[in-house]
Amino acid sequence: MTTALPARRGGRRRLGPALTYLSLIAACLAVLLPLVVVFLTSLKTSEEATDGGALSLPGDWLNFSNYATAFTDGKMLTAFGNTAFILLFSISGTVVIGSMTAYAIDRFDFRAKKLVMALFLVATLVPGVTTQVATFQVVNGFGLFDTRWAPILLYMGTDIVSIYIFLQFIRGIPTSLDEAARLDGANAFTIYRKIIFPLLKPAVATVVIIKGITVYNDFYIPFLYMPSQELGTISTALFRFKGPFGAHWENISAGAILVIVPTLVVFLCLQRWIYNGFAQGATK
Repeated sequence: MTTALPARRGGRRRLGPALTYLSLIAACLAVLLPLVVVFLTSLKTSEEATDGGALSLPGDWLNFSNYATAFTDGKMLTAFGNTAFILLFSISGTVVIGSMTAYAIDRFDFRAKKLVMALFLVATLVPGVTTQVATFQVVNGFGLFDTRWAPILLYMGTDIVSIYIFLQFIRGIPTSLDEAARLDGANAFTIYRKIIFPLLKPAVATVVIIKGITVYNDFYIPFLYMPSQELGTISTALFRFKGPFGAHWENISAGAILVIVPTLVVFLCLQRWIYNGFAQGATK
């Protein structure tokens, strides 16, 4: 009996790490396998993509003609420009509005403070699709339909998560800094601009990365509010390959790789900012 218990415990200790590694391997396969299929298809000819299997190797590993076709015929350069324009104003507006809102909620006491926080929580629970009819009417009423300002305003005004991220960081900033600045004659906006905002660099980096990836990959809002082809973003330009390239999966895959590569490079270079930002925000 005494020798059986240590044996069982040793078996359980070995089983736990084995299951952990198996689950990690399964998760990696689930994430990487579609990317491998898309990459292999982007290097194939039309005949290879039609006749071969999903994981069949291309005959020429240097066949980049599909990328040239996707870039030129898909007007990817224009799509990159539109996406960059929307990203610039959306991220800047989100950072300014989110940080100011979080500063006001944390540093000021007013009657409707709890109500505002409750409304923010309710807003995160309501699916955005259910309000799209009213939102579309408002955007169309302002004359912003089929312009690049429609998605910009929607991205800036619907990011409750960014407000909570800034709120967690601001709560970790001592109020004694505000009091010392007020003794020197600084008003609320000066305190925000010269004291609070410079201390929010980790939160700003986190919001910029998360918001940037979200806007870059979003398809629904640009497709609904910017139907014109010259206003296409990366996601909608890729979707339009279904027309002239409906059966040519090699061109569609090449376009998908062109869309994936920028976000992948940015994430790999700045991933430590994401992890550090969430970790610091969770412990403050």
